[in-house]
Amino acid sequence: MTVKIKNTCPNCGMVTETYRNPVPTVDIIIEVDEGKIILILRKNEPAGWAIPGGFVDYGESLEEAAVREAKEETSLDITLKKQMHTYSKPDRDPRHHTISTVYIATGRGIPKAADDAAEVGIFTEETLPSPIMFDHGRILADYFKRLRDEKKDN
Repeated sequence: MTVKIKNTCPNCGMVTETYRNPVPTVDIIIEVDEGKIILILRKNEPAGWAIPGGFVDYGESLEEAAVREAKEETSLDITLKKQMHTYSKPDRDPRHHTISTVYIATGRGIPKAADDAAEVGIFTEETLPSPIMFDHGRILADYFKRLRDEKKDN
């Protein structure tokens, strides 16, 4: 459903149309050891455990946003390994319709909660915390399945 919004210029009175679009975001699965990843405990509502990530700033690439968000939330410098998938279900985030591009990265440094993160944790598939926010449970299930499939193929 296309949503058009009519705006009137307060100076000249000209009417323009803009479109209401989904908001682009990034999520970063940061690998720290074999089968271990970093999650953050969100400081803000909705509270719970999440993959580090956030909104893409205007004028910023997805890759730049991923590196920035990882640093802001975990204090880690990361190297992006690959783009995993893009998730776009309209109800994936209860606050907005977002489209998230998920990256897999490696981290350097000592993880420390910062910015929107109250806590940082290192988890395996077997030790994932609860609750996991948004559609991040689905994303993590896809990630760990991918790891298992890659091991089978090698």
